[in-house]
Amino acid sequence: MIFKSYHLRDYKFLLIISILILSTIGILAVGSARPDLRNRQIMGVAMGLVIMVVVSLIDYKWILSFYWITYAFTILSLVSVLIFGVERGGATRWIDIGFVQFQPSELSKVLLILFFSQFVMKHKDNLNSKWTLFKYAVLCGIPLFLVVVEPSLSSTITISLILITVILAGGLSFKLIGGVLLVLAPLAIIFLSIVVQPDQKLLKDYQRGRIMAFIQPEKYESTLAHQQNNSVMAIGSGQLQGKGLNNNTTTSVKNGNFISEPQTDFIFAIIGEELGFIGCSLVIALILFIVIQCMLIGIKASNFAGYLVCCGVGGWIGIQSFINIGVATKLLPNTGVPLPFVSYGLTSLVCLFLAIGVVLNIGLQQKKYK
Repeated sequence: MIFKSYHLRDYKFLLIISILILSTIGILAVGSARPDLRNRQIMGVAMGLVIMVVVSLIDYKWILSFYWITYAFTILSLVSVLIFGVERGGATRWIDIGFVQFQPSELSKVLLILFFSQFVMKHKDNLNSKWTLFKYAVLCGIPLFLVVVEPSLSSTITISLILITVILAGGLSFKLIGGVLLVLAPLAIIFLSIVVQPDQKLLKDYQRGRIMAFIQPEKYESTLAHQQNNSVMAIGSGQLQGKGLNNNTTTSVKNGNFISEPQTDFIFAIIGEELGFIGCSLVIALILFIVIQCMLIGIKASNFAGYLVCCGVGGWIGIQSFINIGVATKLLPNTGVPLPFVSYGLTSLVCLFLAIGVVLNIGLQQKKYK
């Protein structure tokens, strides 16, 4: 059955309320950074809420039963963007569907969580076999390749970490994890030693530039590193309570054009400057609470796939938040990742609400799995 009979008392209202508060902060911050985008952000949240409620009433097990169709649709959408996509800034990541530009890589995050949660459950008993791990790697590699050639390195990294979270939660052997880390550590060192060379071919020039700006910020202070430097100064200038939303001081990051696209990648700088340490702490606390709620719902899921979906969605929100805030505070190299439920972006917003809708349905069917 698609729909089941649920009890209102089982609905996770605390999760919904925390998301609504975080989304409201996002509307205020986006509206302050770009007043012309406020209404679109409100529309995105409203659309997302409707989708979340509808999906929360659909049996997630029924959705997961079409997991191969889900995977095929994911691959088809990623291929379509390479063929019919709109190019912006040297990247082809969007499909124009008339009233809005749709970003398949964002939708692929939730669809791949659903697919691999069911896949891992089906292979739970032989998850650590070479054949299962080979299939998992190949199935991961196809969509990751399609995303990286858009190119979108940030989305590729995020999706990779999400899929790693799913298989780790699925019971990947600690011996295998240790072996992989022993291999990846020297490979990472070799990779970095290559990409810092001016004539390297592994990364595009702008991608190498971001890494170099992170490694040598003083050398690129007035060029590639200036956005992150300005972001850190903006967050610090907000002090405890911030300068207030919609302030018109010429020295602010938004009014002085010190940061490009402050409504997306550097929205945390707007929050830090205008809402101060209190606002930043509230945003981080809400994100942490949402992640924990997803995990708690997963622990009581009625089957193993439900548990994995919750881990995947919680991991997605946590990983993407860490990357976004890490970039804004100069803890990580500059890369374009939206802050969940806060940054501007209709596709990202709607897909996140869609994922939460599935988590809510898992919460409505809670039962300790064996």
